[in-house]
Amino acid sequence: MNTMLLLFLSMLKIGCFAFGGGYAIIALLEGEFVTRRKWIEHEEFMDVVAIAESTPGPIAINVATYVGYKLKGFLGATVATVAICVPSFVIMYLVSLFYEQFMEIALVAAAFRGIQICVVYLIASAGLKMLKKMKKTPLNIAVFALAFVSMVLCTLLEIRISSVFFILAAGIIGLAAFLVKAKKAKEVRE
Repeated sequence: MNTMLLLFLSMLKIGCFAFGGGYAIIALLEGEFVTRRKWIEHEEFMDVVAIAESTPGPIAINVATYVGYKLKGFLGATVATVAICVPSFVIMYLVSLFYEQFMEIALVAAAFRGIQICVVYLIASAGLKMLKKMKKTPLNIAVFALAFVSMVLCTLLEIRISSVFFILAAGIIGLAAFLVKAKKAKEVRE
C-alpha cells in the first residue's frame, strides 16, 4: 500500500480512538508507530514524546507530525497532522450541535462514564510501559522518584503546581547532568 495512504489511514484510525487526550493516546501511538508499523524505534519514540510534551500543542498531534515528517517530509507531516485531527474535529462539531440532547440520553451518559474509566487505564498503561522501558540510570531513577513524590504530595496537600513546572525542572536537571558529563569527558581527554 502507498506509504502516504497508509500514513493517513493509521493517523485517522488513531484519531478515531483518541479518547482521553494526549497521555491516554500514547499507548495507541506506540503500538502503531513502534510495534506494528516499525516506523520508529522505541528510544526515538520516547524522545519524541518528551519533546512533544514540552512543546506547544497536543502530544498526539506533535508526535503524528514528527512521524509524518520522518516518513515523507513536509507533505507527510501535513497528511499525518490533518488525519489525526479530522475525527476529533468532526466528533466535537457534532457534539457541540447536539450537546444538550446528546447528554440527556441515558445510554450516552453511561457510555461517557465508561470511557472516563478507560481513559484512566490508558494513561496508567502508557506511563507504566514508558517506566518499564526507561533506562534505569541513577539520574533517571532519582528524577522519576522526585517528580512522583512531589506530584503525589501536591495532590494530597491540594497544592496547585502546573505539570509544566515538573517538565521544565526535569529538563533542566537532564541538561545540567549532560553538561557535567561533557565537562568531565573533556577533562579526561585533556
